[in-house]
Amino acid sequence: MKSLLKAIALTLAACSSAFAAGSASEDAGLLVYLFAGFFAVIIITQLVPATILLFGMLKGIFSPESKSTTVKTK
Repeated sequence: MKSLLKAIALTLAACSSAFAAGSASEDAGLLVYLFAGFFAVIIITQLVPATILLFGMLKGIFSPESKSTTVKTK
């Protein structure tokens, strides 16, 4: 019983700081939106070559095999 009370007290003491912040919500500033938008642009620009590479691989996998030509030397 003593250990249960200690565990409950420890849990309540640890989570009490989660309720320390007030309920006032602040709107994010312009720089926060620009920061997030900058990283969104980086991710989108990396998706373009990735999709080109993906379609190239799928085309190579599902295309019929072509005959390779070899060059004969004299």
